[in-house]
Amino acid sequence: RRARSELLKMARIYVGNLPLDIRTKDIDDLFYKYGRIRDIDLKNPSRPPAFAFVSFDEYRAAEDAVRGRDGVQFEGSKLRVEISRGTQDAYDDRGGGRGGGGGGYHGGGGGGGVPPPRGGAPPG
Repeated sequence: RRARSELLKMARIYVGNLPLDIRTKDIDDLFYKYGRIRDIDLKNPSRPPAFAFVSFDEYRAAEDAVRGRDGVQFEGSKLRVEISRGTQDAYDDRGGGRGGGGGGYHGGGGGGGVPPPRGGAPPG
């Protein structure tokens, strides 16, 4: 049997790939038909895309919202809608999960940040 707080947390969805000028009312308009919305936490970072967390009263409403809205075109972008996997802090300001990722500024992956030895005698 799951704790009530855990079930409530599971009734939250992540909505990504939103335009920066989105308002809470726009999010409400997109999702109200799936069930009673408890909370909308809209994040407008300095660079697109914006994203939001929408909490429903029931887990089934959250599942229905994911099925009904994931991949739908909204103001020229394809929405990304999924069940929130944890706390809001698990998402960075670009709307994706933290961790892994592709090589960043240095291009490519690999390497542990230690340059290869430059030949010659070993130190010592």
